[in-house]
Amino acid sequence: MIVGVPKEIKDNEYRVALVPAGAEALVEAGHTVLVEAGAGLGTGIEDAEYREAGAEIVADHEAIFARAELILKVKEPLPSEYGLLRKGQAVFTYFHFAADEELTRAMVDRGVVCIAYETIQLPDGTLPLLTPMSEVAGRMAVQEGAKYLERPMEGRGILLAGVPGVPPANVVILGGGVVGANAAKIAAGFGANVFILDINLERLRYLDDIMPPNVTTIFSNRANIRRLLPDADLVIGGVLRRGAKAPVLVSREMIKTMKRGAVVVDVAVDQGGCFETTHPTTHSHPTYIVEGVVHYCVANMPGAVAGTSTYALTNETLAYARQLANQGWKTALRENRALMLGLNIAEGKVTLAAIAEQYGYPYTPAEELIS
Repeated sequence: MIVGVPKEIKDNEYRVALVPAGAEALVEAGHTVLVEAGAGLGTGIEDAEYREAGAEIVADHEAIFARAELILKVKEPLPSEYGLLRKGQAVFTYFHFAADEELTRAMVDRGVVCIAYETIQLPDGTLPLLTPMSEVAGRMAVQEGAKYLERPMEGRGILLAGVPGVPPANVVILGGGVVGANAAKIAAGFGANVFILDINLERLRYLDDIMPPNVTTIFSNRANIRRLLPDADLVIGGVLRRGAKAPVLVSREMIKTMKRGAVVVDVAVDQGGCFETTHPTTHSHPTYIVEGVVHYCVANMPGAVAGTSTYALTNETLAYARQLANQGWKTALRENRALMLGLNIAEGKVTLAAIAEQYGYPYTPAEELIS
């Protein structure tokens, strides 16, 4: 199979979908690997390293799409790339269709086979390709929140840790999953007062056991969120519904109750966000202010730390990419149910029920397409 790795073109996206070790593994399996010139530079990988691994370096972005049968990416195709995709071509990447109707309709119309990292699911319910980037984003949420709390960034001018004689900041984390747990760990390490909310009591019991004393677990409901927001300096949104739009937990009216210069970081922005006031931002222009509250809603947070996140991601994606290349997408999905659950759109059909319902498409079970 011809496998293509284009350079990412999303704003300040420095990750790459395949590292040289992965290219070598695919070449050794008999595949042709095309890597766009400069695709790895944001991660510190030179073109020469891909050549040494047996990949072909291609100078032209369009040529990668024209030649490849399987496209490996990190982020969703952007509008300038829609026309480069063709019917039956498989694309393996983060899609997050619930937050992007235009992308959804373009992929349906073009007949592309869309296998989404974020909906691949193991039998125990874990999302193996979402987990590493959730770990990165959860940890980043605290360092970005700390930065934007600084007064030059239009924040309150609060130090998360405080100092002797001055209390630390209050950090509220919505969601006790991978994002929330990682955010709580880092915020607690800073010395902040941390409150983490979730609707799963078993998860809260687990977090209560493993977290340090400055982390308080609270059952998540509107009343508790309303009670915590007025005293919060930093609020981090980390809720998730697999493949579906994130629930809105904080209304604009609730934002109004927060302190002027407080910060919200919405890690759920990829799936539409869990604050009513959320809209996606970029690394070039990461924040905006609503009701006096600084909003950081960058939709590709881990892209800023590609030296870590590229390797964390490709450690997980390579095994699935190899299976897709070795067997073709239909056979690979038949033999690996976790991978089958990653199929969102194929041959003009929507195979993810939440997306079909959200955008008014008929739902076609993936089993029907791969039988």
